[in-house]
Order: sequence, then structure tokens, then C-alpha cells
Amino acid sequence: MVEKLKKLWLDGEFVEWDQAKVHILTHSLHYGLGVFDGMRAYKRADGATYVFRLREHIDRLFDGCKMCFLTPQHTREQVMSVCLEVLRVNGLAEGYLRPIVYVGEGAMGIYVPNNPVRTAVLAWHWGAYLGDEALKSGIRAKISSFARHHVNVSLAKAKMCGQYTNSVLAKREAKLGGYDEAILLDTSGYVSEGSGENIFIVRRGIIYTPDLSCSILEGLTRDTIITLAREMGLTVIECRLTRDQLWMADEVFFTGTAAEVTPVREVDNRAIGDGTVGPITKKLQARFFDIVRGSDTSHPEWLTRV
Repeated sequence: MVEKLKKLWLDGEFVEWDQAKVHILTHSLHYGLGVFDGMRAYKRADGATYVFRLREHIDRLFDGCKMCFLTPQHTREQVMSVCLEVLRVNGLAEGYLRPIVYVGEGAMGIYVPNNPVRTAVLAWHWGAYLGDEALKSGIRAKISSFARHHVNVSLAKAKMCGQYTNSVLAKREAKLGGYDEAILLDTSGYVSEGSGENIFIVRRGIIYTPDLSCSILEGLTRDTIITLAREMGLTVIECRLTRDQLWMADEVFFTGTAAEVTPVREVDNRAIGDGTVGPITKKLQARFFDIVRGSDTSHPEWLTRV
């Protein structure tokens, strides 16, 4: 359960947490059109708090709005500033930020050009998305019976509210089957992503990940890991992957703002490698956490001080 904080920001003003209400006729509640993003704030070794890749997350939020014909009533710079202020107002040294743009109440039906477009920014405490033990020992995953949206059916590059029902169903299916997470294929049968994460495999020292045409979200943690891996002298190939390549991989791991860098030790009841966290995954995970929480200052452009 999300722990209540003091305040959140809604349409230009801070409101008390329990007073942040939306009407039951909020259009996005019924029809799902809305765009959100998520980013983390970390307390680093210098004692200060930094939001990781704030600019890129807000750019993705606004790009999603453009794809969905939504026009926020606030600028990118205003929303970025609010993200920092939400953390300050709530006294959060670390936390998860959720900006969201959605269609408010007014007319009902599919086409509602005059309904207000509302913007909110909230934050909460959020530990390891799949659990602390998952980061250390890895998780069990299952290929889902639900496919990732086809690029001609939905907007794979937008974090649209409504299309996450697909991820919710895939995750529920996996959990009911006794697994920690789902892996979705695209409609052509190639590996796409997890229910809320990008995916990587390691085979004979080479890192592979689905390319951007594989109906995946253009994840910022994905981009971070690709950048760091190449800086470390590792080869990263973006290409189509099949489910049997997952099974035959030496290592598999998920990336995402929530999931961070989470190892996968088993897919479809098949152990990945020797069933433990692999050496390349460990190195990338350690480098990632040294940047967001430690003393690595090699990418100051990724960090915005609160």
C-alpha cells in the first residue's frame, strides 16, 4: 500500500493528500486516455537528493501527450520544477515521482474535445519494486499468454494509462501461476518486455536486448544500461529475440525505473545459466547503483539535485 504523504500537486497548486479527489465522471477513468511517467529520487553518497534523468522523463511524458492529442496546461519546465518541489514539500530524501496528464470530467463519450486536460504530480516511498531479495538473488518469470500491443494497435512508445491493462493481466496471470513476473512476446512471437520492464539477455559475453521496433517502451533505464555497458567495454546488440534465446541465455535481467536492475534466474521453469545472478548482471547493477546512490560522478547530466 502506498504510504500517505503530506501533499501532492494538482493543476497548479499543492493540495492535502486526502483532499486530492477526482470526480467519478473523470473521462480517463472510463476510457483510459491519459499519459504518465515515473522517476526515482535517490540520496547519494554526498548526502544530497537527486532525481535520476528528470529531463528525459518529462520529455517522454510530453512526447506521449503529443501522440495522444493531449495538451497539458503547464510547460515542461513547470512540471520539472514541480517534481522537485513535491519532494521538498513532503520531506522525501528518496522516493518515486509520478506525473500524470489525464482528461477530466465534463462530457462523456469517445470524443470530448472540451473536457479539461488535468495534470498532477505525486510522490511516495517505494523500495525495490520486486523486492530486496529479487535484486540480490533474481526472480522467476513466465512467458505470458498475453502479447504486447502491436504497433498498429496502440502506441508502444507512450506510457498511456489505458494500455497498461494488458500488463496488469499479464502480471496477474504470472503471479497466479506462482511466478514473480511476466514476459510478453510481441504479436510476431518475438520477445518484447516484462509487464513493466525492459529485458536483456547475456550470451557468451555479449548483451542482447529487443530493438525499438519490437513494440517496447523506450526505457530510460534501458538506455542507461546500454550506455554503461558500452563504456565498460561490453558489446550490446539491439535485435529481435526469440523465447528459446531466453532459455539458452547465460544471464537475463530486467531494467526499469521501478525495477532498477533486477536479475532473472528462471524463465518458464528453466534455470538461466546456473540459476544464480551472473557476473555481467552484477557488474552492471553495481555500476548503476553507484551512479544513482553512490559516488560515481561520470554522468552528472543524469542527476538533478533537489
